[in-house]
Amino acid sequence: MTEGQDKPITDMSFEEALRALEGVVRSLESGDVPLDESIALYERGEELRKACQARLDAAQAKIEKIVAGADGAPTGTAPFDADS
Repeated sequence: MTEGQDKPITDMSFEEALRALEGVVRSLESGDVPLDESIALYERGEELRKACQARLDAAQAKIEKIVAGADGAPTGTAPFDADS
């Protein structure tokens, strides 16, 4: 059984989800997993990948909204869903 296989993805931190995804990949690459389990692992891996990508996208959006002052130095941040 791979790490994080039973824990709901929504309860995982980014780091936990990434470790679980790495575990899924290792299991699938080993070739020692029966077909039905491989399919379940692949589905779990895809859900983990989507969750990680969503968190990375949200983090990138926040970073892109850093507010710069007249001198170009960061003066704070703005919510990524706020109008510019």
